[in-house]
Amino acid sequence: MTDANETVDLEAIHRAAAPHAFNETWQYLDRDHLTPAEEEAMLSAAFAQRYHWYAVGDPRNRAIADWQVSRATVVAGYAELADRFARRSLETCLEHGLDPFVTGFAHEAIARAAAEVDDVDTFTENLEAARALLGKIEDEEERKILAADLAEMSE
Repeated sequence: MTDANETVDLEAIHRAAAPHAFNETWQYLDRDHLTPAEEEAMLSAAFAQRYHWYAVGDPRNRAIADWQVSRATVVAGYAELADRFARRSLETCLEHGLDPFVTGFAHEAIARAAAEVDDVDTFTENLEAARALLGKIEDEEERKILAADLAEMSE
């Protein structure tokens, strides 16, 4: 609780916490194995970064935030929830005409969630949509990042 005379800069808090929670989530996603406690911490961080980005971010930040929630939830075994946030990411991309890198990853997330429930049609459709966007990504590093994730899913 804050003193009535104290002012809190909530925007500054959101702007500081969003990337911190995003990066913390990645620390867990980069691991080969998670304990149940680490899985819970990863999910908490993923939803925290989303909360903060939705408070202060632009559509691209929000699309990426939803994508990361999808990635964390699919890793934790919640394919339905992963699909929900992947589709929300894609909706944001399409609504705001976001770049092919972010849009490609939204398709990648839908495909990844579909793979968890053996939905071959959705998997194939979204994997192909993501691949089609690769050639439209101007930044070589971004193109390589998406291509690597798509290749991993094709194995």
